[in-house]
Amino acid sequence: MSPNPPRTPALASRLPNVGTTIFTVMSALATEHQAVNLGQGFPDFGCDPALLDAVTRAMQAGHNQYPPMPGVPALRQAMADKMLALYGLRCDPATEITVTAGATQAILTALLAVVHPGDEVIVLEPCYDSYVPNIELAGGVPVRVPLTPGTFRPDFDRIAAAMTPRTRAIVINSPHNPSGTVWSA
Repeated sequence: MSPNPPRTPALASRLPNVGTTIFTVMSALATEHQAVNLGQGFPDFGCDPALLDAVTRAMQAGHNQYPPMPGVPALRQAMADKMLALYGLRCDPATEITVTAGATQAILTALLAVVHPGDEVIVLEPCYDSYVPNIELAGGVPVRVPLTPGTFRPDFDRIAAAMTPRTRAIVINSPHNPSGTVWSA
């Protein structure tokens, strides 16, 4: 044994098969070919000066601390009001709305909350590239169900056939990512 064993243990990834994402590949290709990057959200315009001024005023007023875990109550109330106005959906801002740092975090958080080792989660393919690693990170098993070719619509018979007593969730999104298809009710 070495007189000075290493102090930093080797770290093994919980997701060893996740490599470079398509976003990294497409961004590199767009840069290399001086092309418009349609693979990721890179706005080609600056932030509205009114928003920058509002953020600066808020920070100068001391609104720069960690928020409550589910989000600032006034923001959650505004979100509940918007859901009611847009969709007629009544949500309790104290118990039914949580603010996250984006959709990817929200999906991971939801999966970690409901998926246990060995549980199955149905993903409709093609799907956003974080879904399968998120399911695996939660200990779940992704069950891939292809969307209808050409239309990117759900095939409800295939979804029903994929469901088992171990199914805990179905990940859906509309507009669908990556096709952009908007699904009807």
